[in-house]
Amino acid sequence: MIRILIADDHSIVRKGLKQILIEEFPDARIEEVNDGIELLNKAREEAWDILISDITMPGRNGLEALKQLKVEYPNIPVLILSMHPEDQYAIRALRAGASGYLTKESASDELVIAVRKILAGKRYITPTLAEKLADSLDHNPDKQLHETLSDREFDVLKLIASGKTITEIADILFLSVTTVSTYRARILWKTQMKTNAELTRYAIQNSLV
Repeated sequence: MIRILIADDHSIVRKGLKQILIEEFPDARIEEVNDGIELLNKAREEAWDILISDITMPGRNGLEALKQLKVEYPNIPVLILSMHPEDQYAIRALRAGASGYLTKESASDELVIAVRKILAGKRYITPTLAEKLADSLDHNPDKQLHETLSDREFDVLKLIASGKTITEIADILFLSVTTVSTYRARILWKTQMKTNAELTRYAIQNSLV
């Protein structure tokens, strides 16, 4: 019996994914959790054949949970399924140990294919993602500024560009205001920008928000 664990903070999304999987794997045991903390706890309680996780969740996000999972259970396969386009998070997810990255937009067509491939011990990587991954391994000198940011810095950049204040960002990411301010300072230094307005303009120009 295949054991599948789905992590997403939207119940409608979880139900939809579960329905797609049940049609293909009628005998599978499929359970759901709604954030990264529950994902980690459930993974520690019992063995799973594959974990399917969103990135943007309250508390501990999908990438943070993925990194911790790979420390504790390096062989557990994780498929990241996200609303974010490949060019924003896919390479970050693969570097953190994901077995594949799939956008929610293509989930209805590709989810079963991705799960079958990962259960067979392979990685699920789209052709466009494979090209991006190759470029990143070649240390492309034309790397965009946001690609030099850490995962958390990238999260903060996107929230700043969305018009959130430092306090609001701290609440969303469960961080202190001081920590968020430190991330903002690092972002400005790495991107060689000086104001939130410049960061926002950059994010819009590069379709990050």
